[in-house]
Amino acid sequence: MHNSLTTNFVTKKDWIMRSTFKVLFYVNGSKEKNGIVPIMGRVTINGSVAQFSCKQSIHKDLWDAKGNRAKGKSKESRDINLALDNIKAQIIKHYQRISDREAFVTAEMVRNAYQGFGTEYETLLRAFDKENEAFAKRVGKDRSLSTYQKYLTVRKYLAEFIKVHYKRTDIAMNELTEDFIRDYCLYLRNDVGLAQSSVWIYSIPLKHIVTTAHYNGKIARNPFAQYKVDPDHKERGFLTEDELQAFTTIELNNPDLELARDLFVFGCWTGISFIDIKNLTTENITMLGGSPWIVSKRQKTGVPFQIKLMDIPMQIIKRYEPYRISNNLFNIGSHDTINKRIKEVAKLCGIEKRTSFHLSRHTFAVLALNYGMPIESVSKILGHTNITTTQIYAKVTNTKLEHDISMFEDRVSGRFAI
Repeated sequence: MHNSLTTNFVTKKDWIMRSTFKVLFYVNGSKEKNGIVPIMGRVTINGSVAQFSCKQSIHKDLWDAKGNRAKGKSKESRDINLALDNIKAQIIKHYQRISDREAFVTAEMVRNAYQGFGTEYETLLRAFDKENEAFAKRVGKDRSLSTYQKYLTVRKYLAEFIKVHYKRTDIAMNELTEDFIRDYCLYLRNDVGLAQSSVWIYSIPLKHIVTTAHYNGKIARNPFAQYKVDPDHKERGFLTEDELQAFTTIELNNPDLELARDLFVFGCWTGISFIDIKNLTTENITMLGGSPWIVSKRQKTGVPFQIKLMDIPMQIIKRYEPYRISNNLFNIGSHDTINKRIKEVAKLCGIEKRTSFHLSRHTFAVLALNYGMPIESVSKILGHTNITTTQIYAKVTNTKLEHDISMFEDRVSGRFAI
């Protein structure tokens, strides 16, 4: 019995001796462009197969399909064959190294090692895992839970995309190209079913990871430098002045609805997001030039912002001063609860458009622009890192547009003749 068990056991040395290891090259005719075809490589080990791009291309008439090499002795053929010999030598070296370390070796393991999977921060999903692990530790400090959850979702979508399109579990950073990004965005749009604006949102974490890898020298070039994801932003909703007035003055007999309404109105006159209002304390109010200002940092980005407290938000702060149980300006519940109550107030006001707390931020931006505040100042108050973000939030209404055109018309009137 003991002898039979011994004879059935395959040692690592026996496995290596019996294993079939091959490397061959071929051209992908389906990718032909003007007679030029890309050269691919294939690693085969005991029936497991892994393919990869050689980052080389050749005219189809110069390729020897039987010899798996370029034909002839032209400089182009010699250079290509030299490159292929170098690739094969590297793959053999990786195979031998992995065989010395692992009991069993697969073609994917060897292919991955050749493509740079063996160093820190070199594969896309591993990079995401490392980033998400660091991100999680900052949630509640200078990063928001919603952004962290977005990174986790992007990681999930990428894993699914790589599995579907590449039949692999991960991809090396140095394999990333503009085509990878384009195909990923198409996958999000067509397979996942996201709107283009959501595709743009879910491409931002990927861009961050890839750009960081490029900055740290992990990849030679940044594919995002040549490929831009179109955000396709839709016009943002906001309350008109009449709607804001109705929202502000409606009589409510429910203190919970009153608090939700007052917080929303506070946001309409300060541009501060829900989480940043929730974080406000008495220490964030400071006197500048004899007037009260709120000076703080956005939890989402850590960007500083400051806004002068006008009469309406100041009244709201004083209204809830007797109810404070800490140094927080307001005792606020969950975001979802406040949003539900805001929708209820909007319905009572006869406002049919979709409402949420974030609408207050849009409303502030529109009000500020309509009454002549420069977009640079609006951007600074909102705590945006890029003024293009402000342009997304701040819709210029027809009223403002008409006013600006009228001013332009008055200034040029009589100066030109035809």
